[in-house]
Amino acid sequence: MSERQTLPLARAINEGLRAAMAADDRVILMGEDIGPLGGVFRVTDKLQAEFGSARVLDTPLAEAGIVGSAIGLAMRGYRPVIEIQFDGFIFPAFNQIVTQLAKLTNRHDGTISMPVVIRVPYGGHIGAVEHHQESPDAYFAHTPGLRVVAPSTPNDAYWMIQQAIQSNDPVLFFEPKAKYWQKGEVDPSAAASPLHQTRVARPGTDVTVVGHGAMVTTLLQAAEIAGTEGTSIEVVDLRSLSPIDYEPLLASVRKTGRLVVAQEAQGGVSLGSEIAAYVAEHAFYSLQAPVLRVAGYDVPFPPARVEGLYLPDADRVLEAVDRTMHY
Repeated sequence: MSERQTLPLARAINEGLRAAMAADDRVILMGEDIGPLGGVFRVTDKLQAEFGSARVLDTPLAEAGIVGSAIGLAMRGYRPVIEIQFDGFIFPAFNQIVTQLAKLTNRHDGTISMPVVIRVPYGGHIGAVEHHQESPDAYFAHTPGLRVVAPSTPNDAYWMIQQAIQSNDPVLFFEPKAKYWQKGEVDPSAAASPLHQTRVARPGTDVTVVGHGAMVTTLLQAAEIAGTEGTSIEVVDLRSLSPIDYEPLLASVRKTGRLVVAQEAQGGVSLGSEIAAYVAEHAFYSLQAPVLRVAGYDVPFPPARVEGLYLPDADRVLEAVDRTMHY
């Protein structure tokens, strides 16, 4: 892709993978049904036909084996990109990721690198069954040795997947699958933002709201509604969950004096908890109200018919905004 286009997020990732594979023949893709089928969400559509079955590999249904194979390939100089078909399927590979992949570079005193990217379609809003709508990002953001990112726009998805592949450290690449079909402009000629840079998605003056992935769309919806009621919300998109680029967030909080942290994942012992604690520690005297959190409830993800009661929506975000404004 050489010209600016309007693409769905899934297609933007596809184009980013294509560009990375064309630029470096060490990049190989692995996963369940990613070959002729193109993955259940068609993110790898037509890549096997273009690059061959030696570089786009259909694997057995064995996530631990997929990650273990990727670790071995990375040791041999390849840059594997593996797909976990659904977020809840990552746990059979959890041991490989947190006890091996995350630690091998440190274990070898930096003499080897682990350029492995793990693509994880995550989150709710698609009406799926158990193990298909989870948000396990905090497990991996908690683990030293792993980088964790989550794009919210097609343009970020296009660039960030390429940047993740270029990293010599393992990267968990969380893709908001509910936004796979949301379109946005992708400009392959523009300079990309750094992989771990937080961005202000919408400027405002009264309250800062922060989130990542699919939640950013919800926050923008809330900001639009609040604007009609006279409240100016600044929306901050984390983009990177580990490491977190806190400076733009702190600058925003120092301006607005108020912060609402939103996420799909459960609220207890979460990324939202960490962000709230960090901001309270580093911007305490700028805060005019306590940091508030909006999150999924501390229960297993519910059946699809009631997922709307579980997932934070614009109304729940706005309720928290009202609380902090009236504190």
